[in-house]
Amino acid sequence: MPPAATNFRRPESVLVVVHTAHRVLLLRRADAAGFWQSVTGSLEWNEDNPRQAAVRELREETGLAVLPEALTDLALTQRYTIMPQWRARYAPGVTENTEYGFAVAVDSEIPVVLSPEHAEFAWFEFPRAAATVYSWSNRAAIEAIARNLG
Repeated sequence: MPPAATNFRRPESVLVVVHTAHRVLLLRRADAAGFWQSVTGSLEWNEDNPRQAAVRELREETGLAVLPEALTDLALTQRYTIMPQWRARYAPGVTENTEYGFAVAVDSEIPVVLSPEHAEFAWFEFPRAAATVYSWSNRAAIEAIARNLG
């Protein structure tokens, strides 16, 4: 763990797409109108791997508790520039984040318990979900799942 780990976020994160056979769960951020996304979050400094962080973030943001093996590794590791309004959360000079993509399939459009980070949730058909999410990396993950489902 870096010495300043408690002061700054780790520039590695997870993206977890929750989906049924036909729809995707999206969460609308409370601090940014119109900013829809899948479950996301930074790895904590004490976490050994992205899968561990994905299980934690899924529980924190939706109340869904899953075993690590329930997550599908999408084999999507994407690097992107951290948005300027969120750079202060990271150590000085850190401008990029590495994101690891996962998915979890559920049988039905289950209700979720939102964290204060999000204001609402909704289930969208795959094409609409891909068109609605704010980030290109989230869009790429949704589109990859849709291709795999056929």
